[in-house]
Amino acid sequence: MDDDATDNHLRTTGPHAEEHSEDRSEDRAGDHAVVLGAGMAGLLAARVLAMRFSRVTVLERDELPQEGPVFRAGIPQSRHTHVLWARGVELIELMLPGITGKLLAAGATLLDTPRDFLWLSPADWFGPVPGARVLLASRELLDSTVRREVLRNPRVRIRGGATAAGLVAGPDGRTVTGVRLRDGERLAARLVVDATGRTSKAPAWLTEIGHPAPAVTRYDSHLGYTSRYFAIPDDPARSWQGVYVQGRPDLPRGGVLMPLEGNRWLVTLVGNGEHAPPVREEEFLPFARSLRSPALYDAIRDAIPLSAPTAFRNTANEWRHYERLERWPAGFLVLGDANCRFNPVYGHGMTVAALAAEALAKEIRTLDPERIAAASRRIQRRTGAVAAVPWQIATSEDLRYAVTEGPPPDRATRILQRYMSRVMAGANVDRTIAARFFGVLSLTRPPGTLLDPVTMVRVLSKRHLPADPDTTAYPPHHRAPAERGARRTA
Repeated sequence: MDDDATDNHLRTTGPHAEEHSEDRSEDRAGDHAVVLGAGMAGLLAARVLAMRFSRVTVLERDELPQEGPVFRAGIPQSRHTHVLWARGVELIELMLPGITGKLLAAGATLLDTPRDFLWLSPADWFGPVPGARVLLASRELLDSTVRREVLRNPRVRIRGGATAAGLVAGPDGRTVTGVRLRDGERLAARLVVDATGRTSKAPAWLTEIGHPAPAVTRYDSHLGYTSRYFAIPDDPARSWQGVYVQGRPDLPRGGVLMPLEGNRWLVTLVGNGEHAPPVREEEFLPFARSLRSPALYDAIRDAIPLSAPTAFRNTANEWRHYERLERWPAGFLVLGDANCRFNPVYGHGMTVAALAAEALAKEIRTLDPERIAAASRRIQRRTGAVAAVPWQIATSEDLRYAVTEGPPPDRATRILQRYMSRVMAGANVDRTIAARFFGVLSLTRPPGTLLDPVTMVRVLSKRHLPADPDTTAYPPHHRAPAERGARRTA
């Protein structure tokens, strides 16, 4: 199925999609799918499954708010920086037409990166080069808006406060026929999808019904987050919308500042190993001041804080290799972070959830529920494959840090790291390299884009060395706060 066909197919999945579907009017026994987890992966999977199942039930262990964006314990990282890259925005809009406009009306922003940012890469400051669009909003706003739009489809319902305790299997263990809840209730289903994220119990559930647990590959760079909200101060001379100061192996500290709805900044400080940012309130600004550039510190030093600092430390990359299992029960899928999760600093989690939902839509577009269940092993492999590129990006970058735990880099990875250092340096100033680099980073273009002859010649012909230690405190196209003040008083 080509991209145009996929887009056309997803466009027929709006609230009145039943008018365009095939043989879905009968509510047959067994025509029921259960999705575990009401995060981004679970909600998008439910929307796609509603194309082929007459009933889709989403089980969420948290009690869900009836209205509005509210923090919930099931997404502890929601108080930290989130970005939705361009490909994720496109796919979610196709699945839920009109949602981008509703997010923007609620205070989300669509920005061009790096043009709208002060972005200090490991090599140098990005100039005003072409890049990619990103949607910025609080995770609470994103989740509540997606949940509301998914529930516009009458085939989907969500049960909050419902915790899955295990799978219900057929007599031979080869088929999953439902899910067992903690309170003892059993829900029969033709298909069960685990999208519970980092808390997934799928490996244990598989062994309970006689299947092996998957092998796991794990890389942990011991990255720590500490975040805090600030009121955006008035500054008519401000020429940027966000700030990103990246760390690098010789100084593994960084920080992100991004605008949110409600006239707020969310500031996330990051660091690896012993450089993990502190949680104590009085240490937040000093850590920001210790970054490679004072830009982020200068922005927030006089801003009014709206919250205490909050920490998050569960940032390892982890791939559970369900695709390698020789035996797989019909009627069961694992999606999203429950299958493969990434260091969140690269911002790929929600876009990968959208890519997995797109892959699911392709696989089930001509199948009835019984055939979907029978094809679950193939579907598991196809939906899991979308993690390959972001996994390569995250793990190869994390392996630059000495504190990273995991399989050592092979020769090909080391060569790729050296080449990507030059790509990053070139992207700071070269419009062609920048466009292709951000195309790959936003998961809009394949990684081979950076390895075609034209790009390689441009990258390797650059005279400057990457990771110049003498970067300026501010990019040339931006005046420091002190300079602006001097000009105003002149």
